[in-house]
Amino acid sequence: MESSDETGCQAPEGPILCINNCGFFGSAATMNMCSKCHKDMILKQEQAKLAATSFDNIVNGGSGNNGKEPVVGVAVDVQAGPVEAKVLSTQALCDSSSSQSSEVKVKEGPNRCNTCRKRVGLTGFSCRCGNLFCAVHRYSDKHECPFDYRTAARDAIAKANPVVKAEKLDKI
Repeated sequence: MESSDETGCQAPEGPILCINNCGFFGSAATMNMCSKCHKDMILKQEQAKLAATSFDNIVNGGSGNNGKEPVVGVAVDVQAGPVEAKVLSTQALCDSSSSQSSEVKVKEGPNRCNTCRKRVGLTGFSCRCGNLFCAVHRYSDKHECPFDYRTAARDAIAKANPVVKAEKLDKI
């Protein structure tokens, strides 16, 4: 005990719980938060910075001043508030429509063989032509594959075996 008084170091009194009350232990290195809450906080800060810079680009018209000129005054910020909401809602609509179309592709249904339309599930075979096939039609001759295996093999061999020419020797 006397050595700790001499050095000025103190042992922690007990484990510190996360300040977000998530039930995990925090540390001083992560501002008394658990690692997950700290990571979430940093991600939110980065997203806020990104949103602020994109908003500045929208307000400034994307002039590319690289932050050398001051940002427009407070009066314009008050007027730009609804504009930001409109732009974000438009972007949200575009993003939601594109995400819906991608979700439609994902929720297309069960995987089926391109030839016989049989459900293949996890046992489907992907061909080099980009299609999915059942065990019967997995070979290229069974599904009339348009992929040119001969040219692909020639290219692979040519890449793997470059032409090496030895220098000619001087004759004595």
